[in-house]
Amino acid sequence: MSASQSSAAGVLSLLSEPDPAFKQHAIKALHPLIPQFWAEISESIPLIETLFESDELPKEARDSAALLASKVYYYLGAYDEALSFALGAESAFQAEMSVVGSEEYAETITSKAIDRYIEASPEDANGKRGDADPRLHTIIEGIFKRCFAAGEYKQAIGIALEARRLDVISGVYEQTHDVGLLTYAMEAVIDTGFPLSYRDKVLNFLFPLFPRPTTADGSPHAHALTRLLVTLSNPALTLPLLTSLVPTEKVLAYQLAFDLVEAGSQDFLEAIRSGLPEGSEDTKDVYDKIRNILTGKESVKLYREFLKRNNQVDLLILKNTKTVLEARSSIYHTALTLQNAFMHSGTTSDVFLRENLEWLGLASNWSKFSATAGLGVIHKGYFEQGMTILGPYLPSANGGESTIAGAAYSEGGALYALGLINAGCGSGESVVDYLRDTLKNVQGEVVQHGAALGLGVAAMGSNNADVFEDLKNVLFQDSAIAGEASGYAMGLVMLGTASADSVHEMLSYARETQHEKIIRGLAVGVAFIYYGRQEEGEETIKALLAEKDPILRYGGVYTLALAYAGTSNNDAVRRLLHIAVSDTSDDVRRAAVTALALLLFKNPAQVPRIVQLLSESYNPHVRCGATLALGLACAGTGLQDAVEILEPMTKDSVDFVRQGAFIALGMVLVQQSEASSPAMASTRTLYTKVVSDKHEDPMARFGAAIGQGFIDAGGRNVTISLQSRAGSKNTNAIVGMVLFCQFWYWYPLAHCACLAFEPTGMIGLSEELKAPVFNFTSNAKPSLFAYPPSVKPPKKETVVKGPTAVLSTTAKVKAREKRKAAADGDVAMDDEKPEAKPDADVEMKDESSTDEAKPAKKKAEPTSETLPNFSRVTPAQLPYVSFPSDNRYQPVRAVFSKGPASKGKASAAIASTRYAGGSGIIIFRDLRPEEESEYLDLEPVPEPEPMQTEAAAEPQGAFPTGRNIALDENAPEASPPPPFDYPFDHDS
Repeated sequence: MSASQSSAAGVLSLLSEPDPAFKQHAIKALHPLIPQFWAEISESIPLIETLFESDELPKEARDSAALLASKVYYYLGAYDEALSFALGAESAFQAEMSVVGSEEYAETITSKAIDRYIEASPEDANGKRGDADPRLHTIIEGIFKRCFAAGEYKQAIGIALEARRLDVISGVYEQTHDVGLLTYAMEAVIDTGFPLSYRDKVLNFLFPLFPRPTTADGSPHAHALTRLLVTLSNPALTLPLLTSLVPTEKVLAYQLAFDLVEAGSQDFLEAIRSGLPEGSEDTKDVYDKIRNILTGKESVKLYREFLKRNNQVDLLILKNTKTVLEARSSIYHTALTLQNAFMHSGTTSDVFLRENLEWLGLASNWSKFSATAGLGVIHKGYFEQGMTILGPYLPSANGGESTIAGAAYSEGGALYALGLINAGCGSGESVVDYLRDTLKNVQGEVVQHGAALGLGVAAMGSNNADVFEDLKNVLFQDSAIAGEASGYAMGLVMLGTASADSVHEMLSYARETQHEKIIRGLAVGVAFIYYGRQEEGEETIKALLAEKDPILRYGGVYTLALAYAGTSNNDAVRRLLHIAVSDTSDDVRRAAVTALALLLFKNPAQVPRIVQLLSESYNPHVRCGATLALGLACAGTGLQDAVEILEPMTKDSVDFVRQGAFIALGMVLVQQSEASSPAMASTRTLYTKVVSDKHEDPMARFGAAIGQGFIDAGGRNVTISLQSRAGSKNTNAIVGMVLFCQFWYWYPLAHCACLAFEPTGMIGLSEELKAPVFNFTSNAKPSLFAYPPSVKPPKKETVVKGPTAVLSTTAKVKAREKRKAAADGDVAMDDEKPEAKPDADVEMKDESSTDEAKPAKKKAEPTSETLPNFSRVTPAQLPYVSFPSDNRYQPVRAVFSKGPASKGKASAAIASTRYAGGSGIIIFRDLRPEEESEYLDLEPVPEPEPMQTEAAAEPQGAFPTGRNIALDENAPEASPPPPFDYPFDHDS
């Protein structure tokens, strides 16, 4: 095209010439004119189509005419017609894909071709589409060939997954033998919202392609295998792999068992346990250990030991909060109860309660329930002694309703606490049986409430039909308090089962009852049943979202979010956003915004951008939902983008928005240091200021107290993450945080946040499952991941005595007396020492302050540190952890699966990255087994002091009246008083 050409009319006129040579020339000349004159050329599109269908032109010219028509339709925005003519162009289109300047056109048409290929016909058993247009096959095959030739294997895998061509994935692996590409395919199909049936088909196809892990290669893909097995939850796949490792790679079998416990459901783990063989004489002990690991109790005990050893709770923070919050106010008592429970979660340290018995005794009614349930959070995982710790509070054996005022609340709270203590320790044990018996025998609705909640948490994901029936019987009593807890618990027991019968019974009763509490419990319970079931829940989701009752629509929002949890499903996100701005109920809109976090938590960096506008909404409920969405999705990341949105919201004009912002900041900044997160110090100061401000709204002070609990949770040794170490969904954390979000309606449900607390300990075990003594290296400055400094107690102001004023007349008199004494010879003037100057103390102080003002030489901080076994390793610290090659003990699998971060100061981007694997329970190989081993002393925890009542006359189960927690039973008894001689005994 010449620079002066202003029209394509001359070339277009050649299309009407009778000579075919002119027509061929016109078609060829029009191609470079299309970008500028496509509108003019489009008027001749019927003529171009006629030339394509005509037999008077050779095939090459007809293909070129089809390509010309396709380009014109592309510029007109008629993409279906553009694809149809591109398919007719055949070889001309294939050649066009490599022409410089046509990339956008080629990519668009290729995308449309893939979409039509997917829609054309279902794939057969081999993943091929025989009914599709053969020309589509040609285009798709050409795409794959170009990807293979250019080494763009990930692009080929992505297209293959979209096009349902699993044969291409196996072809990629056969050509590259790169396990990382199999992992990429697995993560893509799990995290991109493919239909559940297709996802499972791909995972079952990928599993045989993965090589079996061995200790020789460090098992770099062990994380991927674990995630695949947990996602499928198929014992038929897991058992053969586990049993194949036992004879030669028992350490990997132990590691796989520990990793499965991290994210596997109770019924899945129980099925594996029951399916394991007894083993031969050589392997029986190994199988017994694996069965024991799969109960989950070994993991719980090790994490509990880590939390006890490294407990860094700053009691002064709690004492300050206790001082400024009025204990007789129910909301403030509950706030401090939760703050203390979260800060001591899993540490088994109840020292604050023992030192503040008078404050504890001020609780009444549901505050008493919450305070007793807080013991379950503190002693979480102490399953061996749970009954002993809570024994004095548990209901009496006769099961009757207590006549003691307030006893029912402590009994119910104790049953709830018992469930929290045994969360994640396997179902079907004595605790579940005890809670079932109690639920059936007790009469009071408060005690039933606690028993139902405890049973739901303890038997979560067990799919136990008998437990479900027991809860249903309590539900049918139509008690608002007991029925609400039963609704939640029924969903927890049937978690992720998509049981249609259970859902039908629950929703039928929800539509019949008049109690809003019961409706809400059942609505959220239904959401739990469809956890992770994706399109299987669509029918129920649509029905719930169309309900007139806003509480059922509220349940529909959570059903949608939990069904697609962690998938980032675009359609689900779009639906939630639509509900967030259109529903007539504020509760539903708030829930819709909060639920975005359940979909997007695997990509936390995206969430601030998505909720930015929602955080500025005119509706305070939408703003509150935005705070919780940021807190849940960005928990433990210290993401600066999230902090920058939340900090202004702490000054919002509405109290519950400020409350949400305080809570969310605590979630985001948990396990951060002042060196890695600039907002840490200012946030702690803000919490202290808000909690202490008596003019602040109670809800905001409540949120600040909870934020303090989150930011120092678990003795400053746990993080909050909805994603497990293996990279899969952290089921306990997701369920726990959904229940926590219901604190808006019912404060006791806030205790379930402890289910999301993930210990950040590096726990190394030997082949004998003992804890050896060894060190590893953190290649970062110690301050970057250090514990926050303790709060300093206020200094007592000391009054400094000023210099004594001396009158001039007094000085003259003293001088005259001295001269007189010297004249009499009493005192020699030469030996007389000068009086100390009145301001001598001031001068000394000035000298010392001058010395302090001199700049001291600051020691350079080391660039690395050596840490022992059972040390804290935060998620952001993982890229810096290494095990020197000369170490005696080496991990049997990679500590994390992603590459190491760049050296230097950790950025928010690094901190927000989710690393698969990481700290946790890791089996180590002993490279020098001939040497004597040294192990950490992990002795059994001594039996705790039971929470006894003050006196035998006080009925069992009564809440502390200020002295209900027993002190040291071994303390020496006070000696009896001396005999007292009553003076009137000798009177006559």
